[in-house]
Amino acid sequence: MSQSSTSDAGLSRWGGQPLTKTLFLVPDGVGVRNFLLDPFAQFVGQVLDPVVLAGFRPELLPEEARRWSPLPFLPFREGPVVALLRYALAYAHQYRWGSYAMLSNLARPVAGPFKVRLLHRVAKRVGRACGHAAGIKWLARLLEAENTRRREFREYQQLLRRLNPLVVFCTHQRPVSVVPIVLAAHSLGIPTVTFIYSWDNLSGQGRIPAPFDYYFVWSTLMKSELLRYYPDVRDNQVVITGTPQFDAYADTSLYVSREEFCRRVGADPARPLICYSGGDRTTCPNEPNQLALFLELARRGRFEGNPQILFRPSPADEGSRFDWVRERYPELIYARPRWRFAPNSNWVNNMPTQEDVTLLVNLARHANIGVNMASTMTMDFAVFDKPVVNIAYWSEDPANLQSTPWPKFYSYEHFKPVVDLRATLIADSAESLVDCVNAALADPGVCRDGRRQLLALQMDNPPGGASARQAEALIGIARRHAQAVRV
Repeated sequence: MSQSSTSDAGLSRWGGQPLTKTLFLVPDGVGVRNFLLDPFAQFVGQVLDPVVLAGFRPELLPEEARRWSPLPFLPFREGPVVALLRYALAYAHQYRWGSYAMLSNLARPVAGPFKVRLLHRVAKRVGRACGHAAGIKWLARLLEAENTRRREFREYQQLLRRLNPLVVFCTHQRPVSVVPIVLAAHSLGIPTVTFIYSWDNLSGQGRIPAPFDYYFVWSTLMKSELLRYYPDVRDNQVVITGTPQFDAYADTSLYVSREEFCRRVGADPARPLICYSGGDRTTCPNEPNQLALFLELARRGRFEGNPQILFRPSPADEGSRFDWVRERYPELIYARPRWRFAPNSNWVNNMPTQEDVTLLVNLARHANIGVNMASTMTMDFAVFDKPVVNIAYWSEDPANLQSTPWPKFYSYEHFKPVVDLRATLIADSAESLVDCVNAALADPGVCRDGRRQLLALQMDNPPGGASARQAEALIGIARRHAQAVRV
């Protein structure tokens, strides 16, 4: 059964009911991909009456998402007091819980002008002193009080009174810019919901800046993490929905043959295809060197079966830093994501397209193996039961580096299950990389048990129903609110 037919059945009980007025807060391109493109978008017209606020210039949207006619967020600039309190609260959260990733964040030096470094230095000292339950609550109250004094808070109150939504939904939990409107919704008794959009967000991405009423999560594992790191959140505030970013993988209408896919990207369907997935500039600053070394190994015939290498950069990376690699290795198949790249290329302003959804679905289906450095794409390939090789060494001379990628990536809490379950092959040297790639090419079943266990751990349900579950959960929250107001 295709994803769309399954989801239609899941929403059938709402048929004939009035549309549920929902305010969507979409801060960036990731939110567009998950919620303004199909498959989630196909449900919006059936059961929701959406108003969209965007954290980017609305004209950046791809054509297929412009039907939502988004309004822009109000301009948001933190003053020094609000910034100090927010950073202090984030530091206190990390000092209290001390995950491996959080401790790594705390140890990272702050770059920037003197005023920025001074602000963080003071905030870190306050955060260290308040790194306990009472201190965190105190800082959160102070920060909320400061934000409710802001002009944006009052203007968002006026907007919400005019729009009168039954529920406010933020497409992911990290942006600071949504804090004033979330607090404005609270002041008016409108329920607020957010989605924890990636598997590393709770253990490794700092504190959620806004106090939401409900949280949509991928799995039982993610729910347990949320309740651990946010003990003030109650069990009934967390809804396990899965993630819509994988729903397209279950939509068979998007599938094309291997021959057609290879024609579109310029590959040879008769040769094995290796997909090397890139990271962004901040996470993987030396990725061009990593890629060049990989291509050199292929050129020297170290990989068996004469495979071809396809490189997909991160959607947050416009790709110019790889120009010299493409020039030196013209045999590389360069598959830039079909996103619209803004001049100031980043996750906020780069916009996905429906074309890229189809490209990624078929890339994960038809590549023989995936190669990356602890990327989320490890999960994408696992959905289609494809082996993955993770790179755990730097390509440059190790003597010039302070550490290997192992403690930076592979010891983080979100990725540790990948290692513990042996869901991938992990290469800690160039020679090991050759062995791992050849093993994966020779046996597609290598690590199969581990990746199946990984999928079961990270996703309670197979891909294909998260969009419907999230839409239905939003309807349920909105209707409970409406009934409470009438009572």
